[in-house]
Amino acid sequence: MYIPRQFEEPNIEVMHELIRAQPLATLVTLNANGLEANHIPLALSTEPVPYGVLSGHLARSNPLWQEHPADTDVLVIFHGAESYITPSWYASKAESGKVVPTWNYVSVQAKGKLRVIHDINWIRAQLESLTAHNEAGFDHPWAVSDAPQEFTSKLLEAIVGIEIVITDLKGKWKVSQNRSAQDRSSVANGLINHGHYEMAELVKSSGESL
Repeated sequence: MYIPRQFEEPNIEVMHELIRAQPLATLVTLNANGLEANHIPLALSTEPVPYGVLSGHLARSNPLWQEHPADTDVLVIFHGAESYITPSWYASKAESGKVVPTWNYVSVQAKGKLRVIHDINWIRAQLESLTAHNEAGFDHPWAVSDAPQEFTSKLLEAIVGIEIVITDLKGKWKVSQNRSAQDRSSVANGLINHGHYEMAELVKSSGESL
């Protein structure tokens, strides 16, 4: 991933926070037909350090787990807030007119080797952990144990577990750091007016780290 210096996010914990908040990953793998992408929710464990490990599960009928070469890295992509930035928001537009549109976004890319796991106990624990994480914000969180055991046992037989020990982690926070304080302020206001509150906060906070 191309990352100009001003957009690089070096803080591992910040990248981990995005992964936890946006667990639906794009998992890019290689098979005999070339590259393939699958969208899979993944759970993050911060051990082993420094980057941690990702875990999830696939339908057993998904050929990914059989076709990807065991000694080849996979690429895992997580996306955070994103928004189109119109040049009309820039305060400097009135001064020179030398402004163009752009797109602000936040992204994390992880690399590592894919390990396939068939152990039913491991898969059940992974399902329970992933479910608990994503149900945490609900008034009446659902748990795997809420479903009939016979039903979940059949489902467990139909999936395989996957684990990716992260060997490389990169974050790109393109949130108007290359603009003046005046432009960042006007962009944040424009984003707020259009309901893009998360990106507005990122643009505001980008000035604090400069």
